[in-house]
Amino acid sequence: MFFRPSDGWVGDVIPFERDGELNLFYLHEHRADPKPGTSWSLAVTRDLLHIEDRGVALAHGADDEGDFNAYTGSVVQDAEGTYHLFYTGQNPRIVGDGGAPLQLVMHATSSGDLTSWVRHPEHTFGAPDGYESADWRDPFVYFDEQHGTWRMLIAARHREGPERRRGLIAGCESGDLVTWKYAEPFWDPRRCITHECPEVFALGEWWYLVYSEFSESFATRYRMARSPEGPWRVPERDTVDGRAFYAAKSAEVGGRRIFAGWIASREGDTDDGAWQWAGTLSLLEATQNADGTLAFSPPVEVFAAFGREVATGLAPAALSAPDGFDCLVSDVPLPEQAYIRAEFAVEPGTSECGLLLRTGADGDQGYVVRLEPRRGRMVLDRWPRRRTGDAQWQISGDVPYVIELERPADLSGRTHTLEVILEEDIAVVTLDRQVCLSTRLYDITHDRLGVFVGEGGAELLDLTVRVRDTAE
Repeated sequence: MFFRPSDGWVGDVIPFERDGELNLFYLHEHRADPKPGTSWSLAVTRDLLHIEDRGVALAHGADDEGDFNAYTGSVVQDAEGTYHLFYTGQNPRIVGDGGAPLQLVMHATSSGDLTSWVRHPEHTFGAPDGYESADWRDPFVYFDEQHGTWRMLIAARHREGPERRRGLIAGCESGDLVTWKYAEPFWDPRRCITHECPEVFALGEWWYLVYSEFSESFATRYRMARSPEGPWRVPERDTVDGRAFYAAKSAEVGGRRIFAGWIASREGDTDDGAWQWAGTLSLLEATQNADGTLAFSPPVEVFAAFGREVATGLAPAALSAPDGFDCLVSDVPLPEQAYIRAEFAVEPGTSECGLLLRTGADGDQGYVVRLEPRRGRMVLDRWPRRRTGDAQWQISGDVPYVIELERPADLSGRTHTLEVILEEDIAVVTLDRQVCLSTRLYDITHDRLGVFVGEGGAELLDLTVRVRDTAE
């Protein structure tokens, strides 16, 4: 359900649809020492649920070649049926301005087999004057039907300006997918370090610009406009997911918009470990709201895969704590892999309510999915909150939730539905099929499920737990 190769991790994903099959090219991260070059591997799915790994698609270059690391890019098909793969070439032994590794846009083609590519090193090009040579990556190519030309978006940085605000999405254009000329920047907000993995697509009457923000906050964000020329506006909730779901790009599959990204692992496999580059592949589906904004949740096929209902140990009930805390905890063990659906009716003015995951019998220690109507957010919390050693816990209340695992949410309505998918150390939380929060749960291994309310009242209208059939 959440894919990673047997010999490594999934880095940036480049989704490409062909004949109803979603091809998920990904940067294959081995985490070996010494670090090997990075290749593109390919995984495929036809049902958005079962994923088949087909191994290396584009092998990285030799030790002395510019694509010793074959990094993120895109795949398109021309009118004659040839497939074109554009990617970032980088070699730590080949440096550019300031001694940093040079980044180059490179090109390969295939006549039809998406695992056999012919490189064209003669088509390679780097950043023009005024741009940093070490930040020229993640080429995204699409056909501009209005102007009858191919366009390329590139994550780039100005050479001059405030260090943290030089990022832009550069532009190039081509008539034949071979010769590219530099164009005006596609988007130049002067706001963050780099806009990684950019893409643009149309859905109905709206255009969407998606990028992964590399700055003091890491998140995949989107912007909206009536045309690809902009102006781009910021939706109220402009993120696809939280900190742990990164470098997401999308493809249209059967009229649906499917995003593919990776849920980051944490160093040392602990809740307090630093977020690592690469992790486990995860799919989200974007649907369009009436105002053009996007809602995100796992594809319905993922929810439906959990077909067998099991006992929850909790019945619908009212929880009330006008100036305190009230919780109900099941006495039935929570399966390690499960789908949980909880529907709440929340009284006006309530400070918080939600789910207790992998909690102890009294609901005190465990993970918390907390809805905070007064703050308009959903957060992931845990208790105890900090680990200071192999067996030492710091019982500290000065951190209000797990930093970076906060999602803005519209909690103005009375009823709300939380859906959680648990699989080993992965959790994906969805609120009202609008807001997603993906993360890792490593340290706390209690086996109870609970519900709670704080400073207010909430009624548990329905609670369901389902598991996948053993035949799956």
